[in-house]
Amino acid sequence: MSRRPQCPHGPNGTEPGAMGQRGNGTGRAAEGCGAVSVAFPLTMMITGIVGNALAMLLVSRSYRAKESRRKRSFLLCIGSLALTDLLGQLLTSPIVISVYLSNRAWDAVDPSGRLCAFFGFSMTVFGLCPLFIASAMAVERTLAIRAPHWYASHMKTRVTRTVLLGVWLAVAAFALLPVAGLGQYALQWPGTWCFISTSDSRLTGSLFFASTFAVLGLLSLVVTVACNLATIEALVSRCRTKATASRSSKQWGRITTETLIQLLGIMCVLSACWSPLLITMLKMIFSHTSFEHCRGFSDEAQSSELHKECNFFLTAVRLASLNQILDPWVYLLLRKILLQKFCQAANAVSKCSNNEWKERSITLSEEIRRTAA
Repeated sequence: MSRRPQCPHGPNGTEPGAMGQRGNGTGRAAEGCGAVSVAFPLTMMITGIVGNALAMLLVSRSYRAKESRRKRSFLLCIGSLALTDLLGQLLTSPIVISVYLSNRAWDAVDPSGRLCAFFGFSMTVFGLCPLFIASAMAVERTLAIRAPHWYASHMKTRVTRTVLLGVWLAVAAFALLPVAGLGQYALQWPGTWCFISTSDSRLTGSLFFASTFAVLGLLSLVVTVACNLATIEALVSRCRTKATASRSSKQWGRITTETLIQLLGIMCVLSACWSPLLITMLKMIFSHTSFEHCRGFSDEAQSSELHKECNFFLTAVRLASLNQILDPWVYLLLRKILLQKFCQAANAVSKCSNNEWKERSITLSEEIRRTAA
């Protein structure tokens, strides 16, 4: 049985969720760190499953409601995103937790390498699909705000289903390219998860596959951010044009504020979770390096520098996996709660300032009366 790497000294000691988890120590070292480490991916898995299952339940109820017919395309996108994240958690997290608890090297658990290929395939599919669905939702919102007449006449639920099915099939076909010999999935440091290999990036197939994954991910982020900014700009402009009527102005002001907060939250979460991993992958590809080599350095100076880079890569993987847990909360579950609390706080501040001004006015008028008397 091959040796395992020593437990790295990174924070939490794991890569949680569907985007990969960290391994245990060498041999029996798992007794010292594995029991603590396994709690983190287990907690992340449970949190992700509960959040996405709850989001799917709420979307299902809203979709069947008669008053939600105009929102069905958006609800389909949210439901598909929650389903994708849920499947990602269910298909990958149990594998990593099993490797933890077995206290065995991956080669002993998966001598044929088929489990590693399945794990890498799952990570690719459930990494790109949420990004593409988020982009589709951003485009859908932009069309609904900036081209409402075209949206009402052309954007049917059938079109939404076709787009979502196309996203899943296209990403699955892309993730199967290593089966055809174009690219490969490899065991990643510290030995309990698999992902796209960048160690052979000088080969045309591996370079194409790894770089295409990173470029597609970054392009989807750019599309999402650009569409959300366009939506915000259109809402603000429309709010200003409706400033003549008091009721309409207040209503559009509230809608604009709520949408602005949500869209900014979506952009911040997506960018913070995915940019580090995608940029790091491109850096590795064009520098012909790989974190698969994190297990093999003996020189102290080199291993110290490499250790920092490996920890940064693991942090980037954690952030990417965290996105699967945050998606249902950012898009649906916390939307009304957070926005209501924000509006209540704003109203409370406004009322306090108004009451304080009234009290000052009353006090001033009383002093004037006394002086006059």
